[in-house]
Amino acid sequence: MEETQPLLIASLPEAPRKPKSKVQKMARKAFKGTAHLSNLLPTGSVMGFQIMCPVLSHQGQCPTIASRWLTCFLVFVCALSCFLLSFTDSFRDPRGKVRYGLATRTGLYVVEGSITLTEEEKEKYKLRFLDFVHAFMSMLVFFAISMIDQNVIRCLFPVPSEDIKELLTSLPIIIGVICGGFFLVCPTRRHGIGSPLTKE
Repeated sequence: MEETQPLLIASLPEAPRKPKSKVQKMARKAFKGTAHLSNLLPTGSVMGFQIMCPVLSHQGQCPTIASRWLTCFLVFVCALSCFLLSFTDSFRDPRGKVRYGLATRTGLYVVEGSITLTEEEKEKYKLRFLDFVHAFMSMLVFFAISMIDQNVIRCLFPVPSEDIKELLTSLPIIIGVICGGFFLVCPTRRHGIGSPLTKE
């Protein structure tokens, strides 16, 4: 039998790690905070908006009053779903299956009634004031995204004034910076419906 040779990479000594500068540490924190922005919005709400907006707004033309109202209604419904889905959470049952529930003052109300949580687990999922702040911020981020969408802009503001143009340009950036900073300091711990799941 042939003897297997150890890999060359495994036999190389590890290079000493260079200490990170303050700029590198700050950049790492900023990127980590930006990654939390992916948890802000439920993917279903954003995808639904991206699919339905061109249809309801007729590619931003909005030829009738009804199409304008439907576009506004779509933005409102998707923003409301971002708000409400911020109060959902998930956990893995003993078999490893993901279960969803609604956060309440007493704990997590599991959608499937067959699963019961211990008092300690219920305490972990209790509704807190910070959840309302996260839900409000999530709704603001969605409004910022809808203000960038060209179909919405062309539909609701067909001939925008200079003031409206400036508002539509600067307001989404301001909302993004404020909400991004908030979620950097206070990241959400919930993994609700439409949010990325973790291994835990």
